[in-house]
Amino acid sequence: MELNNLKPAAGSVKIRKRVGRGSGSGLGGTSTRGHKGAKSRSGYSKKIGFEGGQMPMQRRLPKSGFKNFNRVEYKAINLSVLQALATEKKLTKIGIEDLIAAGFISNKQLVKVLAKGELTAKIEVSANAFSKAAVEAIEKAGGSAVTL
Repeated sequence: MELNNLKPAAGSVKIRKRVGRGSGSGLGGTSTRGHKGAKSRSGYSKKIGFEGGQMPMQRRLPKSGFKNFNRVEYKAINLSVLQALATEKKLTKIGIEDLIAAGFISNKQLVKVLAKGELTAKIEVSANAFSKAAVEAIEKAGGSAVTL
């Protein structure tokens, strides 16, 4: 075996179809595009949603609902998470920086504390929003809820 007689494995390399190179090649004339119509022309590209002249799906279905672009989305953090964080890291104050460091939220998310789970640690919690039940539970445990 030498460099001059190396060949790829049989069937591994396909020969490119050379279209539109005269009638002798068998692929001249219409160049495998059929006869007439938009698809046979150069520069043809179908419009998004075009269904061959049939009324497209997005025009058949009625409009419904709306999207409120003033909506504020909060990441929900439960009291059980705060309790686990307070016992694990021995914290008395829990802020957004602590939640970011623990990997519960990313730095652009707003936090709302919800009342799922039990809180026994006396901690000062600062977040963007609190549910009423969460505030009651935090104050019952002897802590305080600070809204940012």
